[in-house]
Amino acid sequence: MSALLIQPPFSPPRWSGRARFALLVLAYALLVGVCLGSLWVAGELSLGRNPVANLIKSIGEFAYPSFLDVWFGPERLEYRSDDGTLLRVEDRRVVEADFLAALGRATWVTFQIATLGSLLGALLALPPGLLSARNLGAPRWLAWASKGLLDVLRAIHTLVFGLVLVGIVGLGPTAGILAIALHSMGTYGKLYAESVESLDMGAIHAVQATGASRTQVFFNAVWPAVLPQFVSNHLYIWEFNIRDSTILGLIGAGGLGLLISEAVSLFQWSRLATILLVVIALVVAFDSLSRRIRQALL
Repeated sequence: MSALLIQPPFSPPRWSGRARFALLVLAYALLVGVCLGSLWVAGELSLGRNPVANLIKSIGEFAYPSFLDVWFGPERLEYRSDDGTLLRVEDRRVVEADFLAALGRATWVTFQIATLGSLLGALLALPPGLLSARNLGAPRWLAWASKGLLDVLRAIHTLVFGLVLVGIVGLGPTAGILAIALHSMGTYGKLYAESVESLDMGAIHAVQATGASRTQVFFNAVWPAVLPQFVSNHLYIWEFNIRDSTILGLIGAGGLGLLISEAVSLFQWSRLATILLVVIALVVAFDSLSRRIRQALL
């Protein structure tokens, strides 16, 4: 009797990892092409008139930040009308020194907004972030509600929150702090949940085996393991919010944004260069400090 050959059931070929990645890259390239093509058809990819000349002029003005006038500015700068009439005379060194004093105060307000907003967002995000972690066993409806809340907060931009809050609490840093806190709350919560979900459940089960309550399990097994990651995430978001809070003054929420708006509206590129140098120095200094704190935690 001849052996019967049993044909295996047909199964579609499985894509290899490289093939799947290539397919994703192709899909991404197609998406980019569609975006560029639609903008080109709509005529919205124009660089404007004389882009090269405008770029050279702007670079020339940015190359001389206004703070240099404190030492090198003319002490008697005359402003005249078209017919030669003298309008006013100013000492550029005194004027720029006053501007730098205002810049220092605005920088401090921006740092306050970022610091307090980040802390408030981190604290508010802790309950929904932990509830949305799948391995902590929260009730499904509560976990989905927490995740939905965090998704909504993360989807709304800080400026949108700021516009709404300025109308509610008025102009000033309070609106900026609340705007930073609400948007950051969504990011904090997502990072909290991901940190908890990456835990080794063996240690948690070991504590549970001793008959510990949920609170004891959290503070003895979960919290010590995720605290370094929580601090690292807080430092990163805090640094990001320092940059983000610099533009909240554009909508009346205080800080550097008001000075940026004035410089841009008056085409004062040298003053804008000074403001941007302050923002860069602030971010670099904080990044250096946060890196040292992260190294201490490892």
